[in-house]
Amino acid sequence: MSGVRDTEPPAPQGGVTARGAGPLLLGVRHHGPGSARAVRAALEAAAPRVVLIEGPPEADALVPLAAEKDMRPPVALLAHVVDEPGNSAFWPLAEFSPEWVAIRWALEHGVPARFIDLPAAHTLAWGRDGADPDRDEPGSARPAHPADPVAAGNPDALGPAADPGRPDEGGATDRPLDASVRIDPLAVLAETAGYDDPERWWEDVVEHRAGTGGDPFVPFTVLEEAMQALRETYGVGGHDRDLVREAYMRLQIRAAQREFGDDVAVVCGAWHVPALRRRATVGADRALLKGMPKAKVDLTWVPWTHRRLSRVSGYGAGIDSPGWYGHLFSAPDRPVVRWMTKVARLLRDEDRGVSSAHVIEAVRLADTLAAMRGRPLPGLTETTDAVRAVMCEGSDVPLALVRDRLVVGDVLGEVPESAPAVPLQRDLARSQRRLRLKPEALEREVELDLRKETDAGRSTLLHRLRLLGVAWGEPTTSRGSTGTFRETWRLRWEPELSVRVAEAGVWGTTVLAAATAKAEADAVGAPSLADVTALAERCLLAELPDALPVVMRVLADRAALDADVGHLAQALPALVRSLRYGDVRGTDTHALADVAAGLAERVFVGLPPACAALDSDAAEEMRRHIDAVHGAVGLLAEPAPDGGNAPAGGTAPVGATASAGGIRGRWHSVLRVLAARDTVPGVVRGRAVRLLLDEGELAQEEAARLMGLVLSPGTEPADAATWIEGFVGGGSGGGMLLVHDERLLGLVDAWLTGVPTEAFTDVLPLLRRTFSAYETGVRRTLGELVRRGPGVRTSAQATGSGIPGFAADLDTDRADAVLPMLSLLLGLGEPGGAGDGVDGRADGGDGGGDSGGDGGDGADRTHHDNDLVRVAP
Repeated sequence: MSGVRDTEPPAPQGGVTARGAGPLLLGVRHHGPGSARAVRAALEAAAPRVVLIEGPPEADALVPLAAEKDMRPPVALLAHVVDEPGNSAFWPLAEFSPEWVAIRWALEHGVPARFIDLPAAHTLAWGRDGADPDRDEPGSARPAHPADPVAAGNPDALGPAADPGRPDEGGATDRPLDASVRIDPLAVLAETAGYDDPERWWEDVVEHRAGTGGDPFVPFTVLEEAMQALRETYGVGGHDRDLVREAYMRLQIRAAQREFGDDVAVVCGAWHVPALRRRATVGADRALLKGMPKAKVDLTWVPWTHRRLSRVSGYGAGIDSPGWYGHLFSAPDRPVVRWMTKVARLLRDEDRGVSSAHVIEAVRLADTLAAMRGRPLPGLTETTDAVRAVMCEGSDVPLALVRDRLVVGDVLGEVPESAPAVPLQRDLARSQRRLRLKPEALEREVELDLRKETDAGRSTLLHRLRLLGVAWGEPTTSRGSTGTFRETWRLRWEPELSVRVAEAGVWGTTVLAAATAKAEADAVGAPSLADVTALAERCLLAELPDALPVVMRVLADRAALDADVGHLAQALPALVRSLRYGDVRGTDTHALADVAAGLAERVFVGLPPACAALDSDAAEEMRRHIDAVHGAVGLLAEPAPDGGNAPAGGTAPVGATASAGGIRGRWHSVLRVLAARDTVPGVVRGRAVRLLLDEGELAQEEAARLMGLVLSPGTEPADAATWIEGFVGGGSGGGMLLVHDERLLGLVDAWLTGVPTEAFTDVLPLLRRTFSAYETGVRRTLGELVRRGPGVRTSAQATGSGIPGFAADLDTDRADAVLPMLSLLLGLGEPGGAGDGVDGRADGGDGGGDSGGDGGDGADRTHHDNDLVRVAP
């Protein structure tokens, strides 16, 4: 019927097998391998002149890219508003998606393939101002986070439900005919058939039914009848937007009929087929579309993953097991045997003993379970039960691995370079190829040695992307090194990162330019001083020399106006850490040194007054600030004897003494003030004494005297307990201090045994918190020393028969034995050693020394990184 009048809808047909009665409507389940195979068979039998597919019509120009060899599903159509990239939507397609099969068939046979769903220009504009209550409808971005894309098309198996959860309890006959009720068509059909699992029902009636008696259109006829019954009962199923979408689809079908006659095939969600077949006037359809909002959009292909097709990811694609469905589609013959082989291979790769006999027995058990449960073939439930019993020996631990790697999977698709992309995306792709850093869906760890050019480039790229909000990599703690020249990253490429790249494109056309502009904007808008210093550190890591002056200017202005010592103390450590990266990365950090020194001076002046009259929580927070400042001061450069500066992050040269007016000297003066003031909380006073003792600025006898004063009967037990926590608590090695200085342990022991009964209950939680932070071995040693008692400890010291290291005097023989190894490590007194840097090969191990011609920095960095000892040559 080539001359359809413009005022008539598509003529109804008695069945889809009657090819002369109208367009061929193929209702499918999105991402259903059974539907995909049925679509190919129907297209082969009908040989239409055009294929119409549910999807955004703006993507018609992108269809030819599906035929290129570099295009490998799963992929997705990405649509985003040009001036608002975060407002976006995805239309994902897997190898087993009926829509993808239809596109490939059309390209292979030279037949036009067109998308006929509501244009993305309307979909993304609809509700952008919050006026659309149905914002979570497929094909749209969610209102809670406009940049959070959802799978477009119908997210459920057959139709409209945005939430892929199960329908209300009670079945179809019990539901009220309320248009606001959102249904899952697949779940309703499964429940009606007596199934409690829609996935299992779909497998039984579609995936495991071999053949249809030679008629490829029968599956679509049956499914259309079921959808017709559901639409008569539920209407639009709670999705009013479907009326608009279906009106637009009918208009597109009419236009195709005018051009190609009735040789038109339509591939869409089965939920929409009854609406597309019913009669409706052109005027009525156009009236539904009148006045719709519109936005300017761009579309492209982006890689997708099986994990993002799964329901567990929160993207509602409507299938729990994309990996299993991909297997069913690619292995139609003997699928169970091939699946068990895949499982066995995975478990063997994880060093589990799985033999061929396990595979045979697992297949037999799956077949037996299917027969007992009345299923035509074993489904995912039967194969999972068989794998658990035979290959996993009843354990769910390896079974979880099978589900993660195979049932769901981490397959990442690829798109050709010719696909449209924003300039920033193209620059990122060039950088990825140059640095040989390929995006992968499977999470992996990468160790980077910053002394190598390629690894340094990778680190810089990842840090720049983090600044732009493209969280491809996450820094993590290295298991094998603590040196500053190494970094460990956990990488995982997620499909939504393509949206983040598009969003970041507003900052520049290259990764460097975009990161620089973003850092400058973040510095101006930073809410606190600590955020600015953290940003300065990230600029150094990302090697953004053009952004650093802006950040430093903002930092200096904020530091001059911020009078809160806590804010200054929070900001100082990140700023001082930034000074260290120039050693390995070659970044000029002189601009940071003056700001860091000025910030430290302001902390020194304001800290004593800020520590007075604090409650317990504020005092504990101030103790953490003091620890952070102390660590930062240890990394600041001291004036060298010639009036210059020591290396950034280093100390004064070996054998030199810091001047009384040096940064460390002034910091020690601040600690002495804190240790002596009674108005300062005990936890702060105790920590100040401990830091002075560790720095060698306080003799052990003096520390013991101060502890004795605090632990005297005249001090309240609660105050004494907080002082002890500050002195030996906080995970700062206080346990080892008590182990090696029994005088201090004896003072604590004597005080604790003398605490009155009524006060002991009050101080017990604090003491438990203090000593529970010690390692097991330290606690055991302390317990043994306390068990021996003070008399035994005194006699042991007098006779020298105590445990090694507990004698009253220094054991010079044991101390001298350390010197040769220490000299070897530091290169002291050896030609060509690290101290001289002759051969340039001293890298300081994991202590942070450099390689190449910078060998002379190895010894210096060993000093300030590990703070082991200062030995004169």
